[in-house]
Amino acid sequence: MSEPLGVALIGCGTVGGGVAHVLLAHAERVAQRAARPIALRRVVVRDPSKPRDPLIPRDIITTDISSALHDSSVQVVVELIGGTTVAKKVVLDALAAGKHVVTANKALLADSGSEVFEAARKAERTVCFEAAVAGGVPVIRALGESLAANQVTAIQAILNGTSNFILTAMAERGLSYSSALAEAQKLGYAEADPTLDVDGSDAAHKLAILAQISFGVAAKPHEIARQGIDTIDAMDIRFANELGYTIKLLAEAWTSEEARNAERGMRNKNNGQEPSSVPSSALRAPRSVALHVAPVLLRHTDLLAQVRGAYNAVLVYGDVVGETLYQGPGAGRMPTASSVVADLIDLGVGRAQRTFAAARLWSREGRGFTVEPPERVRSRFYLRLLVADKPGVLADITRILADEEISISSLVQHEAQEDGSGAPVPLVIVTHYAATGRFRKALEKINRLTTTSAPAVFFSMGD
Repeated sequence: MSEPLGVALIGCGTVGGGVAHVLLAHAERVAQRAARPIALRRVVVRDPSKPRDPLIPRDIITTDISSALHDSSVQVVVELIGGTTVAKKVVLDALAAGKHVVTANKALLADSGSEVFEAARKAERTVCFEAAVAGGVPVIRALGESLAANQVTAIQAILNGTSNFILTAMAERGLSYSSALAEAQKLGYAEADPTLDVDGSDAAHKLAILAQISFGVAAKPHEIARQGIDTIDAMDIRFANELGYTIKLLAEAWTSEEARNAERGMRNKNNGQEPSSVPSSALRAPRSVALHVAPVLLRHTDLLAQVRGAYNAVLVYGDVVGETLYQGPGAGRMPTASSVVADLIDLGVGRAQRTFAAARLWSREGRGFTVEPPERVRSRFYLRLLVADKPGVLADITRILADEEISISSLVQHEAQEDGSGAPVPLVIVTHYAATGRFRKALEKINRLTTTSAPAVFFSMGD
């Protein structure tokens, strides 16, 4: 068996502790699959007195990052401290010191992927990041290796388990948003400050990484159109259900509109079944890709609509293979550790180095795709308003939609309460396909009406 692959673990919190446990408790299995032992040489922590996994030898625990980065017995640095400041310095210093890097840091890659990967190429070292997207779900490897014969045409993904848990609780148990969030925090699915999860930022970081792998697009998270779940009311869940839909927070990437429409057309020809592939003629359309993170109404029968709780799922459309689905736990100690150790095994075998060199991720060699301006993306929309119960209100709203060339597919309005309170009543409109820019212009006008009592709530439709 070959010489051991030495590893320095920077950060030994929830995920780091899981990585250390797998490497030490299953050393024989890992060595067999890596064709060499993988030896944990250093564990860098902030507080060495904190209780750790009893399998971790006390003499390898240190607070000195520099000593770990320059240890000649270490060939790989595993960065698991998170954030984009100290973590970035650790990664760049490790590469400069001639070490390979494994990271689960989606924010770092989404914000500074170009700098990190250029540093890796300059140092002739490898960066592995399977755990950065969807935790234990092997979607990075699937996109980069298993689907290499394909041009990805679309991705639809549930990439944030916190949001999916909240939406599942609201849909299945009738909880309010605030009650579902409180339960997610109690169970450890949500942080004390859940903003990055519920406003779509976390999913946007992950989508930026998937877009780079699939399309070579270097989109910064702030360039991705984003809408969170914190505006979803229990009534939206109920109305969606009445219409035959489930609301999910989706991270989506679509190639040119022609390719997207071709996929839809193939589904219709197959009586609603997914197409086996997208016609090659569709791929000759302008090579642009639309990116967004937002709540989307999916039909109850849709595969992603059935993903429950804190699970993640990624639906990938390839021009050769058609549709493939990857689903599993998107976070947590052992699922994320599973992906980190898999990267270490790939480095031990030598697969990761060859794949990294060939992929040219975050390089200046673009693939010709550009990011579609959000206002040009076409969709059907769910629009929910609270309106005065008086004549002429609906006429005013439909006139505004018509002025922006937006036609109505269906309308739902329950009877007002007969208590004489004059309270506003909910009005739900489902549109036909319309450009997002024109739809937003219509919303601005509708929100200025004196007969609408609250800002309009709207979501895209997934069909």
